[in-house]
Amino acid sequence: MFSKVTALTRPKLDIIAMGRSSVDLYGQQVGGRLEDMGNFVKAVGGSPTNTSIGLARLGLKPGLITRVGDEHMGRFIREQLVREGVDVEGVHTDPGRFTALAILGIRDDKSFPLLFYRTDCADAAIDESDIDEDYILSAGAVLVSGTHFSRPNTNAAQRKAMKIARRHGRRVAFDIDYRPNLWGLAGLGAGEERYIRSDTVSQHLQEVLADCDLIVGTEEEIHIAGGVTDTLAALRRIRELSAATIVCKRGPMGCVVFTGAIPDDLDQGIRGPGFPVEVFNVLGAGDGFMAGFLRGWLVNESIETCCAWANACGAFAVSRLMCSIEYPTWRELQYFLTHGSPHRALRKDETLNHIHWTSTRRRLPPSLTVFAIDHRSQLEKMAQEVEAPLERIATLKSLAVDAVVKVAQGRSGFGMLLDGNYGREALFKTTDHDFWIARPLERSGSRPLTLEVEGSSSLGVLLAEWPVHHTAKVLCFYHPDDPEDLKQQQERELKRVYDACRGVGRELLVELIASASGRLADDTMATVMRRFYELGIKPDWWKLEDLPSTDAWRQVATVIDDNDPDCRGVVLLGLDVPEAELAEAFRRAAPCERVKGFAVGRTIFAAPARAWLAGQMTDAEVVDAMAANFASLVALWRAAAMARTHA
Repeated sequence: MFSKVTALTRPKLDIIAMGRSSVDLYGQQVGGRLEDMGNFVKAVGGSPTNTSIGLARLGLKPGLITRVGDEHMGRFIREQLVREGVDVEGVHTDPGRFTALAILGIRDDKSFPLLFYRTDCADAAIDESDIDEDYILSAGAVLVSGTHFSRPNTNAAQRKAMKIARRHGRRVAFDIDYRPNLWGLAGLGAGEERYIRSDTVSQHLQEVLADCDLIVGTEEEIHIAGGVTDTLAALRRIRELSAATIVCKRGPMGCVVFTGAIPDDLDQGIRGPGFPVEVFNVLGAGDGFMAGFLRGWLVNESIETCCAWANACGAFAVSRLMCSIEYPTWRELQYFLTHGSPHRALRKDETLNHIHWTSTRRRLPPSLTVFAIDHRSQLEKMAQEVEAPLERIATLKSLAVDAVVKVAQGRSGFGMLLDGNYGREALFKTTDHDFWIARPLERSGSRPLTLEVEGSSSLGVLLAEWPVHHTAKVLCFYHPDDPEDLKQQQERELKRVYDACRGVGRELLVELIASASGRLADDTMATVMRRFYELGIKPDWWKLEDLPSTDAWRQVATVIDDNDPDCRGVVLLGLDVPEAELAEAFRRAAPCERVKGFAVGRTIFAAPARAWLAGQMTDAEVVDAMAANFASLVALWRAAAMARTHA
């Protein structure tokens, strides 16, 4: 709970939105009936929730007042809001109701079927008890939405928030957000319906206009607020009731803003031209627009700037499939406004997509220490040598999870490399821990690179089955002096992996070993990486072998800085060398700030695993042995990294 806040206290939040919060399921078959769609992707939705996420991505500090259920979908919304940077003090859990749900599809460029599942849902149960005065005063403004004036309880809650805000000099923004079927004016299947005239709704909305500083709506929404279907007449009626800045959204034509008297022609307002983009999905575009406009309005930018940011955010939204998850970040927006795009379909712009991807990934700790036990052929050979059944390998990998748990002790920055063959149960086990996880795609030891898709003929289908936070790893034995046809074959396969990872939203780690097929000079690894960047392959992570000098690591850092400054970084691999040699490798690599840690396997598990497979160690003993080896490497890396910090 907040301490008592006065009107003179500088707010810690820029704005608090309130109202709808749902899980949106988007049909992925574009161009068909919703009845026929078979695959859906999940995202956070609901107009004020979308806008809150949009504002956070644009660098402001928004809060949200809503309710979610005490179940998986409610926790998903809360966790995603936290990841996005939205304050969740006002997000209350309702133990007696489910989280709201919406199902959406794209039939064509004009038809977007939409179903709201909102019968007795959590966010529709918001009432005055959800409005805490101290929380309202922790923000410089509040954002209310038209939909939540449609029920007595939500109406009372929003009016209470507005009253507190006005009494203490806070600003009030109003998103008209008119959904006729949420006012009971259309059938359950008519979520796509945008306008049905209703004097009752108009009268209801007009009662709140006088207390607003900003009013935003489409022409149809201006009509319902004004009570007439002539846009100029509706604007004049709103002006009679309110001195607010009025923003009229006009789709591809942009928007027009009125700060004073309403002129005789819409074009005599302050115009914000739209951006010529291909319309892919209009759902959520208005919420993106609202985020862009508020980004300027809340920090007192000019109306022209507010319009430019709003229209650009709306353009991003209509050109992509989903709502909040597709909204631009501040860096992405500024790049677009400065450079534009050669594509009318912004979702096809690789530069914008890369900025979007790298600026919306899940945050990770600054260092990463990884126990790699994704080995298959090596462990199979070891088991055969000691005459142990291959099924024992799966148990070993599960015990390796226990070893990492023992070392991590709940701390962040630890991870594992595990395969989906012998490591399936171990992967399930990691779900209970906050580990970074990567999984191999390559067939063990293959050269040229050959993928192992675990019974699926489609790489995309395989990746889509993985948890969203799992990173794809691919090992490539590649040297600049390899035969040209071999290099081209491996490059094509790497590009295929990269495209699949981006297509389904999975991070990619590329592991490179050059020394197995040629001399490892100071410039060898940098040369290989530069080639991959030229092909458009920008992995989130590199996993590299020990390089011969600090100059070699400097060249690696330069290549990353020149081609992808947003790369997560490099982890050092081990190649089964003794711990003393790894310590030297750590000391060489640590001065390079692009190196974030290590991902080592056999140096940690080889000797204990052999003894355990041979029946010479108990489960507890092998866990202790692997944990001790892993902890020793963690200490060595941290000492090397600390030396870099001191230097």
